[in-house]
Amino acid sequence: MKFLFIVQGEGRGHMTQAISMFQMLGNLGHEVSAVCIGKSKRREIPEFVTKNIKVPISLFESPNFVTDKSQKSINLSKTIWQNLLKFKVFKTSLKQIDHLVKTHKPDVILNFYDVLGGIYNALYKPKCQFWVIGHQYLIHHPDFPFAPGQPLQKLLFKTNTHITSLGADLLLALSFRPMKAHNIENLLVLPPLLRKEVINLKSTEGGFFLAYMVNPGYAEEVIKEAVDNPEIKIEAFWDKKNEAKIQWPLPNLTFHHVDDVLFLQKMAACKGLLSTAGFESVCEAMYLGKHVLMVPVAGQYEQACNALDAQISGVGTIAEKFDVGKLETALVNSASQQEKNRDWVDSFQTRFGYALQSFQKENKEDFPYLEFGDRTNPIGPSIS
Repeated sequence: MKFLFIVQGEGRGHMTQAISMFQMLGNLGHEVSAVCIGKSKRREIPEFVTKNIKVPISLFESPNFVTDKSQKSINLSKTIWQNLLKFKVFKTSLKQIDHLVKTHKPDVILNFYDVLGGIYNALYKPKCQFWVIGHQYLIHHPDFPFAPGQPLQKLLFKTNTHITSLGADLLLALSFRPMKAHNIENLLVLPPLLRKEVINLKSTEGGFFLAYMVNPGYAEEVIKEAVDNPEIKIEAFWDKKNEAKIQWPLPNLTFHHVDDVLFLQKMAACKGLLSTAGFESVCEAMYLGKHVLMVPVAGQYEQACNALDAQISGVGTIAEKFDVGKLETALVNSASQQEKNRDWVDSFQTRFGYALQSFQKENKEDFPYLEFGDRTNPIGPSIS
């Protein structure tokens, strides 16, 4: 089968998932012919993406979050308004995607949670399968833990997730843990999608804490922790534009520009991780047996759900700010589930391989444990 990827470029999680899927499809004998990545003025596409995806990569303007002045929390009103003003720009992006689809003629378009991916499928109706993948699609499972409160943000999160999957033939929902069988149409629950670079790492315990922030405004909190705790060492990663590759603002604090190889090396060797609540980084820490102190980005309801789901799964602790002391307490109290977590993650290729076979054979009865629902609703599950 031939695949074309559409990837959201916000943060690193969807891009690392795309790398993982690129590797896995190659292992299973399939082909990825092209990759489209949504770009943003405030971020750069990390170098590790172009190094690991060995096919043409096309960048296109796509809706992105707008942060507040401190570059920490999400400003929802500005996010909605500024993206609406770029309607003509996004219309051009849709034409760009359509040109690539017509050129490469994929059997499957696989969307990594980009809004324009879903809109493209609904408007252009390409003559191929349209699949979506991400932790977000787990919201259709009856046991998904929604974060309490924030009714407007919850509605926007569900609406955004629905738009990314308009007309989807298959929803691939990534989960921290196995979930109960269900009868939701086209929903397949899978383990986290981790790259071979993570799988091959050997976990040790060094003398430092690792920090990762999706928005650079959290640097102030990390600096304060380093000042208040001079006896501890912190290695931090961010993706702020126009900053030096490495900085030492304090003797016990190092800031690195996002470098995926180095980040994973530090992940395998750290005592624990301080991070915003992106799904992918928490999953990488889970696989390596590292407990995570998760600080959901304010105004980003999706991260609040990620954090709650991870805490229920026993792989992280929710916090309101980067707090080394709270992480140290969590490390003492956390029980290791590393072997069980590894078994779950390691089953991805087998489970996904069966899904591919079932679609190729068009006979889901050959694979009953996948728990597909009846494929009668082309739009997918309701957002209600």
